[in-house]
Amino acid sequence: MNEIAKFDPEEYIQYEESLKFYRDLKNSLETAREEGGEEGIEEGLKEGEKKKQLEIARGMKNDGLPIDVIMKYTGLGKDEIDGI
Repeated sequence: MNEIAKFDPEEYIQYEESLKFYRDLKNSLETAREEGGEEGIEEGLKEGEKKKQLEIARGMKNDGLPIDVIMKYTGLGKDEIDGI
């Protein structure tokens, strides 16, 4: 039986978010390879990491965590967090 079918709604949402992040990162890497070789790959990785940090910060912010705590654990600046 398919393991995904056994997920409760929250697990399924987390799975979909994880899959979206994976696909975004994969697409960033493929685009980087096409556009710029090694420098492009590094840029793609940085872009993917930044997207992930913003997703994490968004979740933390939605859970009501203080901005200074979000900054500490994500490495993002106050303006970046305020903008999400």
